[in-house]
Amino acid sequence: MTGNAVLDKSFQFAVRIVKLSQHLVKNQKEFVLSKQLLRSGTSIGANVNEAQSAQSHADFIAKMAIASKEARETHYWLLLLCETDYLNSKDSHVVSLLEQSEELIKLIVAIVKSAQQNQTK
Repeated sequence: MTGNAVLDKSFQFAVRIVKLSQHLVKNQKEFVLSKQLLRSGTSIGANVNEAQSAQSHADFIAKMAIASKEARETHYWLLLLCETDYLNSKDSHVVSLLEQSEELIKLIVAIVKSAQQNQTK
């Protein structure tokens, strides 16, 4: 743990997404949606991590905005997997993943908004 909430949360979320993707491929024989989920779900943390060493304030905002988009996309793939019965939306681990993705979206959006406000000052 780094002590940076958004870094830690996005990393832990990525770990869960990797494990879910492995489960989908192994047990459900689902390859297309799980690959999309894996790509977007791990990209959140990668972009948050890149933002930490941004070359400028604008670069930081851009990287975090990408992380926000990836978080939204990941939430979409999770919902789609539920609606197509690859995941059970009533399972506690699925509920938890959906909540965690919503939390990341809110957190990252708040960071982007705050950074944009600070940029104009």
